[in-house]
Amino acid sequence: MLVRLYDLPDYPVGKWTDGEVCIKRAIAPELENVSSWVGEHFGSLWESECRAAFGKTPATIFVAYHGQQLVGFACYHTTAVNFFGPTGVLDTYQGRGIGKALLLEALYAMKAEGYSYAIIGGVGPVDFYKRVVDAVLIDKSDPGIYRDLLK
Repeated sequence: MLVRLYDLPDYPVGKWTDGEVCIKRAIAPELENVSSWVGEHFGSLWESECRAAFGKTPATIFVAYHGQQLVGFACYHTTAVNFFGPTGVLDTYQGRGIGKALLLEALYAMKAEGYSYAIIGGVGPVDFYKRVVDAVLIDKSDPGIYRDLLK
């Protein structure tokens, strides 16, 4: 899907919370804890992309946390430059706006880096992305860059 970064909805960058869950950009010392958590809850492929996000400076991964418990994450610039994803929120925390906040935090970071558009690769919840950021499907893009993925 394609997202127009110059047309994002208003969002309190760096300040979102629902009163319990907060979001921040992860930093290098958190690599093992965060990537292991992603692998445990979302699988090894996403763990690999998470590790790639930690290889950038600053890291291109945002995490949602409740106290010291991770509840969600969102990466960008992992499989390809200008790609958003992967992203995930624990089932027990869904429906609270955390996924939307993680998405917007990452997209605003991409916009701040000078991009006008972002690509969401390997799209899962199409309706979510259409509703939140008015993303549009890119014709003939599935499986796209993931075509020859070794598993």
